[in-house]
Amino acid sequence: MANQNILKVRKLTKRFPGTLALDAVDFNLCKGEIHALVGENGAGKSTLIKAINGLYKYDSGTVFLDGTLLADVTPQETIKKGISTVYQTINLLPNLSVAENIYAGREPMGKTGIDWKQMNSRADALLRRMGIEIDVTQKIAGYSVALQQMTAIARALDIDAKVLILDEPTSSLDETECEELFALMREMKKNGLGIIFITHFLDQVYEVSDKITVLRDGKLVGEYPAAKIPKLELVARMLGRDVQEVESMKKSSVNRTIVKDKEKLFMEVKGLDHDHSIHDFDLMIHKGEVVSFAGLLGSGRTETAKLLFGIDIPNKGTIKIKGKRVKIRNPKQAVNQGIGYCPEDRRTEGLILGLTMRENLILALQAKQGIFKPLKLKQQQQLADKYIKEMNIKTSGHEQMADNLSGGNQQKVILSRWLALNPELLILDEPTHGIDVGAKVEIEKIIQRLKNDDKAVLFISSELEEIERNADRVVLLIGNKSAGELTGDEVTEDKMFAILAHGGVE
Repeated sequence: MANQNILKVRKLTKRFPGTLALDAVDFNLCKGEIHALVGENGAGKSTLIKAINGLYKYDSGTVFLDGTLLADVTPQETIKKGISTVYQTINLLPNLSVAENIYAGREPMGKTGIDWKQMNSRADALLRRMGIEIDVTQKIAGYSVALQQMTAIARALDIDAKVLILDEPTSSLDETECEELFALMREMKKNGLGIIFITHFLDQVYEVSDKITVLRDGKLVGEYPAAKIPKLELVARMLGRDVQEVESMKKSSVNRTIVKDKEKLFMEVKGLDHDHSIHDFDLMIHKGEVVSFAGLLGSGRTETAKLLFGIDIPNKGTIKIKGKRVKIRNPKQAVNQGIGYCPEDRRTEGLILGLTMRENLILALQAKQGIFKPLKLKQQQQLADKYIKEMNIKTSGHEQMADNLSGGNQQKVILSRWLALNPELLILDEPTHGIDVGAKVEIEKIIQRLKNDDKAVLFISSELEEIERNADRVVLLIGNKSAGELTGDEVTEDKMFAILAHGGVE
């Protein structure tokens, strides 16, 4: 079964204004196969799946599903024909129940309208087959992101899909939830479903995939059996570099700085407390150092960052900037104190997707200057063009809409916004989350550049390996409290893991 082709794409080409997003790309998917689609941000992955499922009209090429040509089909038609897509941003209606979300637009009808009993029964049976036992009559908003993700997959499967496209399905899942998803994917594979799996986590690619297709700059690099291409070679093909160059990138580590000079102390936090998010928290951040927060999901990392930037207000505690006690009750006050903040969720908290790349980039600078001192258009354009070049942002120009940029390039726009403001402390919450290897390397270089320029950086990451590469000092968070610090050569993945696993420093 696994050798029987279910989806065949030939010479697919798609152009946007100023951009060749797909350049004669081929792709093959077999029944009973999990096929990973990988590449840097802007490589063409999202464009390819949107062309396959009918969201984008492509300029040339062909798509065959189970031997039948798909031509000028709408997304609704591709769903009916058996192609279902679950996107990274879960497209569910929070005010509806689990069952209503699964059967939205396809509700079983009785004589007097929707047959609620049948709908709830079918939804319950469907989720139980997936190993999920929940109350399907409850609103979807009351369940975890993982269960919402599973509900979206259940909805896709209920239409008798032949092809399931999973776009970054693990981006918001913890390790246990990922394992549950992978078990489900393997079960679907046994039943003959063809699965396209898009992820930036290469360990997950190897854990669950049979084949890997690599795209770069809208072109097909190649298709490989997962068991026959080493990870290092895969990364090299994604980046368009040789294996030796990628190996040297992997081995590079930060030149750690231990700052003890009181004159360089930028921020001092004492006894910070906020409801259930963080308790009795102390922190010092110096100019010229990178401090990281490490902790499991829900440990208070992001919540603390929001307190420092004035998004949330602490119940108690003090914050000093350069030795002077300050009150930070809103982001504008934080900006006035020389603090910038790149949020974890760049799409909903970082960018205004209805604005251009230029308009997004100048937001912080304009806000600081005030509404009565608007930046001249020429100044905005020059600033945008400067950071397009400096940050290597892949865009058709400064007027490209922000929502049309890839994830990594969106992240670079947010970073550019704060670099333009020249903050003394930049808080980066998961700045490399959900972006490709090449963009990660570039962002990590920016972190080190800020440190070398005597800026203070608070770097939050769920990847301990990433923290080890970048941080001078690490604050470990467990149960919304500080569980200790590691400094200098103590900052290793093994030591961080040991502290988190054993509940703190012994």
